[in-house]
Amino acid sequence: MASELALTVLMGVLLLAVALWLTRVEDWRSYAPLGSGAGGYGDATAHGTEEKPGGLTRWLTTVDHKDIGIMYGVYAVVAFAWGGLAVILMRTELATPAQDVVDLQMYNALLTSHGITMLFLFGTPILAAFGNYFIPLLIGADDMAFPRINAIAFWLLPPGALLIWGGFFLEPVVGSVGPAQTSWTMYTPLSIGAGAESYGAAGVDLMLLGLHLTGVSATMGAINFIATIFTERAPDVGWENLDIFSWTMLTQSGLILFAFPLLGSALIMLLLDRNFATTFFTVEGGSPLLWQHLFWFFGHPEVYILVLPPMGLVSLILPKFAGRKLFGFKFVVYSTLAIGVLSFGVWAHHMFSTGIDPRLRASFMAVSLAIAIPSAVKTFNWITTMWNGKLRLTTPMLFSIGFVQNFIIGGVTGVFLAAVPVDLLLHDTYYVVGHFHFIVFGAIGFAAFAGIYYWFPMVTKRMYQRRLGVWHFWLSIIGSNVVFLAMILLGYLGHPRRYATYDFGGVAPVDLYSSLHLLATVGAFLMLFGQLIWLWNMFQSWREGPRVESADPWNLEEESQFTREWQWFRSQREDSVAVTDGGSGEDQDEAGGEHRGGDAGQDQ
Repeated sequence: MASELALTVLMGVLLLAVALWLTRVEDWRSYAPLGSGAGGYGDATAHGTEEKPGGLTRWLTTVDHKDIGIMYGVYAVVAFAWGGLAVILMRTELATPAQDVVDLQMYNALLTSHGITMLFLFGTPILAAFGNYFIPLLIGADDMAFPRINAIAFWLLPPGALLIWGGFFLEPVVGSVGPAQTSWTMYTPLSIGAGAESYGAAGVDLMLLGLHLTGVSATMGAINFIATIFTERAPDVGWENLDIFSWTMLTQSGLILFAFPLLGSALIMLLLDRNFATTFFTVEGGSPLLWQHLFWFFGHPEVYILVLPPMGLVSLILPKFAGRKLFGFKFVVYSTLAIGVLSFGVWAHHMFSTGIDPRLRASFMAVSLAIAIPSAVKTFNWITTMWNGKLRLTTPMLFSIGFVQNFIIGGVTGVFLAAVPVDLLLHDTYYVVGHFHFIVFGAIGFAAFAGIYYWFPMVTKRMYQRRLGVWHFWLSIIGSNVVFLAMILLGYLGHPRRYATYDFGGVAPVDLYSSLHLLATVGAFLMLFGQLIWLWNMFQSWREGPRVESADPWNLEEESQFTREWQWFRSQREDSVAVTDGGSGEDQDEAGGEHRGGDAGQDQ
């Protein structure tokens, strides 16, 4: 008790010291009152062009949407690295049937950490990074509607990650606190107090608290995106010409408002069961199945929360290098809204094997099949956009095409799981893992890479190494398809998921299992090499890459695709040229014109 009190006092002193330091190094009176476009610094100017504090203080105190977008991106990359290394350890263990790399407890902890990290700490934040940086530019707003709330939403994430990962750090110091081993679905009754010592003990509580923080962060961000898109659009940006990425972020934010508070309520109920002897999800007096209903009512809209903005990214980027506008723009928007509505009526297809009423199973099967229709509409629109187009196979275009390919495989395999008889055979096998990863990494990851490469010249004013970008694509597409197709084949063979070993004593085709697992492990290492190339390319190019000589590095004006964010980029370059030549921002109309570098910025 004394040690806990001393630790609390120490943390309070540390926080007070940080607050005092910030008051000494920062002139808080320079901050403007919260208002439209002020960005929180001085007078209201567009997109944070005002003078900001330097160094670390800038990043700790910024409320500029571009800075916050970059911080979201860096945070997501760190989470991506953590989740990726966890799965590499797991795949190394699975390369052979025996348990010879990590013990069972560590495998379960890695499994739990990988799933939660990739969904909550990478997937949602990387999309928030794109949304924060580019939505105000795309809709002609000065900043997000609530800049300070925007900053708060981000700063809830680092402590959330530390709590989720806390068991790994605390176990060597405090042996009774280990990482959670509940799997990312946290199914009851395994995640309740009974047997807590076997399933992470206090590490589960830390993870639940961290998840709660990430949910609050996502909800605050969603409110901000909705308010920004509704109220901060430029006068000439109506609903009829709102860009497709903003449409998908708006729909995603609506889903978050309905889904994440429910997850937060369920997490609190689980915490109460674990620590205060309530009986929400207990076997005696409660219902373990209730957890599944609550979790999947959040969990399946969460899939569309993660996949709708990537659909918007691809719908925005793919036409730029196809030489034509997005085919059927209105139908893409309508299908986005249809997915948002239908996504709340499919959660129980995760529970077909739990013994629910067959009439309910039939209704959920029907809606699960129906939601494939708007997804197919988008897919045909992407293909038609490319049909007879003037395709330029730049790195963003390659990743956009890879997205479409992976999404088709992930979607078709999902249709089979929507059918009750097939799902009863394939449930809890590697087929589900392969299908899910075709969507989560094969689609979401590829769309994120497409967006990063596409806007890299705008954010950094430099160009990446094009050859390394192509290598990154081919290693990623080959590696991911090898891994996930091997998983689907393992599922057809009935291999159960979430096992650290598969030496089943002669009752299963272990040799075939072993060959497919080894193939999947090889594919995972191909993906690893691809991501290492990407990290090096981004880091080195940001520091030393060739400077972009044109405000139109992709030659978008030739195809009438020079959208609003690139127009903003041109205005910033003209402002810079004017100031360099002795003028000011007000003289930008007389400033020297655009300095084009021919096709220097093209990524052919």
